Amino acid sequence: MNYKYITIEGNIGAGKTTLATRLAKHFGAHLILEEFADNPFLPKFYEKPQQYAFPLELFFMAERYKQLKDMLQTQDMFNNFFISDYLFIKSLLFAKVTLKDEEYNLYQKLFDIINPQLLQPELLIFLNAPITKLQQNIKNRNRSYEQSIPDSYLGDLQDVYMQYIKQHPVKTLMVDTTKVDFLNNQDDFDRLLQALEEDYPPGINYF
Repeated sequence: MNYKYITIEGNIGAGKTTLATRLAKHFGAHLILEEFADNPFLPKFYEKPQQYAFPLELFFMAERYKQLKDMLQTQDMFNNFFISDYLFIKSLLFAKVTLKDEEYNLYQKLFDIINPQLLQPELLIFLNAPITKLQQNIKNRNRSYEQSIPDSYLGDLQDVYMQYIKQHPVKTLMVDTTKVDFLNNQDDFDRLLQALEEDYPPGINYF
């Protein structure tokens, strides 16, 4: 394994947590999962997005920062391998979609202050899924407040994710989730494990 910090990313319902959990179990790594359920503004946001977008995104950014800061500073000399199911930049990407221009400009200033204080992952695994598959996954996991997420919102999030990946030289392993099933197909999971033995150049690398 060439990497000590891997992040799984993707749109809502892409399967980030499932894959991160399975990889962490396989490698015996520290697992960092986003604690989205603790955000009191999330159900309210889906009902009234314009009213609750700013406190929603501020809460998420503060919680993500605290979690990553606490976890990544806890160095275990025998096990310093971390796998997370989100990038900190996710805060800024979602804010770009949900916030008004004035709110976003303020939000970005706060983000730019704290982002340099965090370690950045050495490899990003991006789970790329069509909106139809995302909606099916969202339906299957049956969180009540997610059931009315519009396709347009998922599409906007997909656009900002792809724009970020294309514009930043992050080592990225791009996975087409319509062709693999890491949870139920052991061969697919084994192929991913083999892929993680490679040292990839910055930019997009296709799985």
